[in-house]
Amino acid sequence: MTILRVFALTAFCIAAISSYAQHKTTKTAVKPKATLSASIAAGQKVYSQYCISCHQADGGGVQHMNPPLIKTTYVLGDKGRIIKIVLNGFSEDVDINGESYSNTMPSFDNLKDQEIADVLTYVRNSFTNKASAVKVSEVTALRKKK
Repeated sequence: MTILRVFALTAFCIAAISSYAQHKTTKTAVKPKATLSASIAAGQKVYSQYCISCHQADGGGVQHMNPPLIKTTYVLGDKGRIIKIVLNGFSEDVDINGESYSNTMPSFDNLKDQEIADVLTYVRNSFTNKASAVKVSEVTALRKKK
């Protein structure tokens, strides 16, 4: 009878450890997606507060003034370039998809690094865009070089 109890206890422990390991693995696998979703949601709030008046609710911009954020190399390309634009502003005339845009974008260096990472992650994953998230560490590194 004692051997059966030891065996049952051992089997119970193995099952508990296995269940814990599966739970831990599942949590780890889901975390990046949850983090991306949270960043996009936070970024949408920043966009609504600071960006929507120039770049519009649909990201289409204003013809010849404020460039669109839809499938452009500025948005989908080098993350460093778009981070620098948010940190430093942008006052050059720019051609995007055959259209010229000339309105000055002010610096938004008053935003926290997390807010900049979130809003750029939102822009890079909205308006039919699909691109990697912007990390806070990337914003912080470029702010230090400023």
